Amino acid sequence: MINKKIALVTGANRGIGFETAKQLGEQNVIVVLAARKLADAEQAAAKLKLLGIDAHGIQLDITRESERLAAAQTIEDLFGKLDILINNAGVAPKDMLKKSVNIQTTPEDFDWVFKTNFFGAVHLTSALLPLLKKSDSGRIVNLSSGVGSLSIQSMADSPLAAFRTLSYNASKASLNMFTILLAEELKEFGIKVNSAHPGWVKTEMGSADAQLEIAEGAKTSVELALIDDEGPSGKFYHLGEVISW
Repeated sequence: MINKKIALVTGANRGIGFETAKQLGEQNVIVVLAARKLADAEQAAAKLKLLGIDAHGIQLDITRESERLAAAQTIEDLFGKLDILINNAGVAPKDMLKKSVNIQTTPEDFDWVFKTNFFGAVHLTSALLPLLKKSDSGRIVNLSSGVGSLSIQSMADSPLAAFRTLSYNASKASLNMFTILLAEELKEFGIKVNSAHPGWVKTEMGSADAQLEIAEGAKTSVELALIDDEGPSGKFYHLGEVISW
């Protein structure tokens, strides 16, 4: 059995996912970078290897069952366990930052967003649970968003009033519910499950108008991935602060 911690980061070929893998690798964690295209994953892993990080790239479209199962098998063959799962992969409607899209949301838009942001994360976690249960300190981090907070969105003077896009926000609220229920379910195995709000980050999705640099946006995920046995579970965090569900 390998002594180092093993982490899988989905959507890791760019943005917050890549930076999360980088920061974990700098903490002596072996990182597996997953992307829809194998070439993208391997290229991202190669960049980290140049920095002295033990990194591996795998193909993983989390909406595809065959690729979820293949990823689990690859990790088992290479490492025999998984210590950290970062459910980072996510998509958003193209017009999300331009206008609110709610009652007019099409079935296709709902299907596109929920397949990745919610169902993909749930089913991948299920496929990897046997490997996470082999860890002495299993950690699952679900990349959520403040827009998925019912408390914040329902405020009369909500700071996120400009970001009310039903498909995306609802997918993150659903992911938060998954965090709460899964944390309770896995308590007996010592596996901690938390949601991370990275903030509004300067990524392809967040746009250049965002407030935070990518390195800052990855910090919450990394902190939750490396919490000790006394750390939280079933919580929603941003940079060390608890967010209301």
